[in-house]
Amino acid sequence: MTRVVITGLGALTPIGNDTASFQAGLDAQKVGFEPITHFDPAKTGVSVAGQLDDFDPLQHLTKKDLKRMDAFSQYAVYASDEAMAQAQITSENTDENRFGVIWGSGIGGLTTIQEQVTKMNAKGADRVSPMFVPTAIANMAAGNLSMRYQAHGISTTIVTACASSTNAIGEAYRQIKDGRSDVMITGGSEASINQIGIAGFAALSTLSTATDPTKASLPFDINRSGFVMGEGAGALVLESLEHAQARHAQILGEIVGYGATSDGYHITSPDPKGTQAARAMTLAMQEAKITPQQVGYINAHGTGTKGNDSAESKAIQQVFGADNQVLVSSTKSMTGHLLGAAGAVEAVATTLALQSGKLPVNVGITKQDPDCDVHLVTADNVQQQTDYALSNSFGFGGHNAVLAMKRWQA
Repeated sequence: MTRVVITGLGALTPIGNDTASFQAGLDAQKVGFEPITHFDPAKTGVSVAGQLDDFDPLQHLTKKDLKRMDAFSQYAVYASDEAMAQAQITSENTDENRFGVIWGSGIGGLTTIQEQVTKMNAKGADRVSPMFVPTAIANMAAGNLSMRYQAHGISTTIVTACASSTNAIGEAYRQIKDGRSDVMITGGSEASINQIGIAGFAALSTLSTATDPTKASLPFDINRSGFVMGEGAGALVLESLEHAQARHAQILGEIVGYGATSDGYHITSPDPKGTQAARAMTLAMQEAKITPQQVGYINAHGTGTKGNDSAESKAIQQVFGADNQVLVSSTKSMTGHLLGAAGAVEAVATTLALQSGKLPVNVGITKQDPDCDVHLVTADNVQQQTDYALSNSFGFGGHNAVLAMKRWQA
């Protein structure tokens, strides 16, 4: 089977608006939370979120583009432009018919939906914008990317809640591994820091109500109380090793396995036993032909909710054993939870960690929950050169997705 490598990375996150600043934010243990300014959140009981600072879409898009794209599509283009520029994919070096897009988003154009429903209720159905549907529907990030880069291979969207972009990357990996494509742009984007987004998740009691940004997102901590909403995008350019080498591309990392399962348990809660999450990790490693002992790091889903962190910890114990030494951290402690974009941003973080030999710290931990018996990355063990890592994503509805990633060695 074809080997699949990473040749481009793009990041738009609450701790950095490009890959270099994102990595700097991870290294500095930057917490990207601040009081919500997109709207008045007082009635939701939630006050902080991981908003994008100094985001200027006009760096990559025109004013006309902005009228035709919800923020989630704008974020997708912004991050993907960075990844494409690094990969240097062009019509001269890539067959457009073997170049595709698989993108993830948990919700799609939620801001547009909110705005247009509000307008309809206030002014009547005849005032709804003709651009409402093509702006709001969740497939339009992939559609816009396909049009922008003239990618005429597969163009599709994965919607599996918080597992969306990890599933998207996994399915893009399979497209290349199985010989159907040479190059894929993949990842995910989300723009849900708006009134209906925050109110909806607050009503589920899943969001942290902490007012201190440094005490809001506490994965694996005994005092964790929910997740912090984030926004942004992560993008990766994947291509076959043969294609990358033929054009002398810089290779940043390799994807070597993908596992996907379903809890079949509950619409929002993970299976507390972690059985199917564990099986997803095992499947990813089996495809990679590696053992648990070869995995040095897990970028955990780690939302900071009671049920998720406990279940994920149990899953890790099932796979790696009670006496394991694998290091674990949740970058959501810094970025917040980007929903359908979370897995893509975390795949970028994992690629950077494998490249640099510096793992992201599990920020904010003061007292680890005994029910979360995993070895966390701290300031004391952050410097670790490892060859293999897993990136976990688990979504509402029981969706489990895991990527096995490898440090690039020529």
